[in-house]
Amino acid sequence: MKRVVSVSIGSSSRNHRIETELLGETFLIERIGTDGDLKRAIEIVRELDGQVDAIGLGGIDLYIYSGGRRYRFRDAYRIARAAEKTPVVDGSGLKNSLERWAVNYIDKQTDIKLKGKRVLVVVAVDRFGMAEALTELGCQMLFGDLIFGLGIPIGLHSPLALERLASVLGPVVVRLPFKLLYPTGSKQESMSPRYERFFDWAEVIAGDFHYIRRYMPRRLDAKTILTNTVTPENVEEIKSRGAATLITTTPSFGGRSFGTNVLEAVLVALSDKPAGEIDYLELIERLEFKPRIERFEPQTTVSGDRRPVFVGS
Repeated sequence: MKRVVSVSIGSSSRNHRIETELLGETFLIERIGTDGDLKRAIEIVRELDGQVDAIGLGGIDLYIYSGGRRYRFRDAYRIARAAEKTPVVDGSGLKNSLERWAVNYIDKQTDIKLKGKRVLVVVAVDRFGMAEALTELGCQMLFGDLIFGLGIPIGLHSPLALERLASVLGPVVVRLPFKLLYPTGSKQESMSPRYERFFDWAEVIAGDFHYIRRYMPRRLDAKTILTNTVTPENVEEIKSRGAATLITTTPSFGGRSFGTNVLEAVLVALSDKPAGEIDYLELIERLEFKPRIERFEPQTTVSGDRRPVFVGS
C-alpha cells in the first residue's frame, strides 16, 4: 500500500482520510490540518519523512509564478525542508499542467463554454496555468490579486499589468508571514462577504476556494465556480447561493475534491521519477481523471450591474 499525506496549515475540521485503488496500487490518502500552526506542520513533516511515499503541502504554496518568474515563500520552504527523504510537493506542477488542460477540456469537450465569458480569478499568481488558459480562450479577465491577496479593491484586467505587479511585489510578499496573505487555521471556517461588485461582474468565478469562500456574497445566481478543494458542506454553500455550476479541476475521491497538492503527491508516488521530470498529463490520461462537474437548479434572481474598477491595459 502507498501512503500519501497532505500536511496543511489549514483547519483540522477539514481533515479527511480515504483508501482507493489507482493503476493497480492501493493508496491511503490523508489530510492533516494544523490550524495555522507552522511549527506543528514542520514537526509532522519531520515525523512522516521516510515513512510515507509522498507529502503534499496544503493551505500554503511553495511558490507563486508570474511572467516566467518564480518566487518562493519563506514560510512554506521552512516546512518543506523538514523532509530529507520523502518528496514534498505543493501542487504547483498540476496548477501549470492539469488546470491548464482542465480549462481547455471543459470548453472543448463539454457543453460548458468558457470562451468570451467574464471571469474573475481571485488570485492569479496562485493559479497561473488556469489564468493563462482562460486568457488564451479570449475570456474577459479580472485578476483579483490586489483585491483578495492584499485587500486593495482594484482589479487588474491584463496579464501585463499582473506581471508588472508581481515583479514589484513578489520578492517582498513571499517574505511576509503567510497568514497575512491567505486564510489559515480557523480563518478558513469564517466568512466575511466583501467586494460584491467584483463577484457580480463575473460570469465565472475561478481560483482557490478558500479565497472564494471567505469573501463570497450571499447570492451567486447563475454563476459558474471553477475551483479545487471542496467538501460536501462547501458544495451545499455554493448551491444555496444560487450558483449554476460547480467545476473542480481535481476529481472527486469519496465525495470530496482534494487539493492539487494531494493529487500531485499521488502522481509522484505512482511515478519513479522526481517531481520535476514527471509527465503529469500522461499519468492523468492513464488514470482517466476528468474535472468534476456538478450542475444545480437554475435561479431567476439577477445580480445588480455593479461595475468594478480596473487598472492596467
